[in-house]
Amino acid sequence: MTDLTLGRVTADRDRLLRLLQEYGVYLGVVVLFLVNTVLTPHFLSTENFRTQAVQVAPVLIVALGMALAIGSEGVDLAVGSVMALSTSLLSLYLGYGPWIAILIAFVGGAVIGVANGSLIAFVGVQPIVATLALMVAGRGLALVLLPQLKDVHDPTMASLGSGDVLGVPYLVLIAAALALLVAFVVRRTTFGRQLVAIGDSRPAARLAGLPVRRVLILVYVCSGVLAAIAGVLATARLTASDPTSLGNLMELSAITAVVVGGTPLSGGRVRIGGTVAGAVLIQLLTTTLIKHDLPPSWTQIAQAAVIVLAVYAARERGKR
Repeated sequence: MTDLTLGRVTADRDRLLRLLQEYGVYLGVVVLFLVNTVLTPHFLSTENFRTQAVQVAPVLIVALGMALAIGSEGVDLAVGSVMALSTSLLSLYLGYGPWIAILIAFVGGAVIGVANGSLIAFVGVQPIVATLALMVAGRGLALVLLPQLKDVHDPTMASLGSGDVLGVPYLVLIAAALALLVAFVVRRTTFGRQLVAIGDSRPAARLAGLPVRRVLILVYVCSGVLAAIAGVLATARLTASDPTSLGNLMELSAITAVVVGGTPLSGGRVRIGGTVAGAVLIQLLTTTLIKHDLPPSWTQIAQAAVIVLAVYAARERGKR
């Protein structure tokens, strides 16, 4: 093989890897959609699409916050615990009115975000360690506040969980609105540009005079509030508060959606469109396995495999 031929092969491989990272998630969605269309009974029904959209909404909302954290060269492992804490706070304060309870749940998520961001920005703790500590503490606090499952009987919450506009569920509309908002923040605001710069090189961002600490705290506050929103919506859909199981392994689903969507774990880039597609991909993958009578544990294995493949593709591209 001549040097010219070898160079062409290498260039073609680089081009393929680049296309895979940029558009692979969309191809995966199309392939799974076609597979389910052919092999899964009633997949193309309106009721099935509604169910899939409602189920993916909380994952997408959490993944939006995770994308911000990963884009800043961090990660937020506490998102599942924040969901659990939000459902406990919601149930605990629902007697004061649903909107007050929802607001308190959001404040709880913001407080966890401030704690995460402060440990990372001021104390210098690695994001994976700081958020791991809050993951354990947050779940424990949620269980202290609400030790067991509790039914939620409130008209406003019931409407939020099952209501719709022209057939589109509130949960889906809220998730779509948040995705558009986060995309706008990342692309069009100073905060978004600073976040990406910090994720690309934190020392360079400091030398450039960027408010690194403030931005990092805001990143984790946003992640915490988005996880709390997802917890409230999940509670409304289930009409029950269950801090024992709500949000379990949500961090895995969120990281998978973000990484598969093209946001590198090394930071410096945030792809919101890819994150949305990644969340849809995970939902379709889960549906495919469940509809064909495979146990839920296979879903976790499949998600882990998808993460490894996505990280490998990004790593190979980074070498070039």
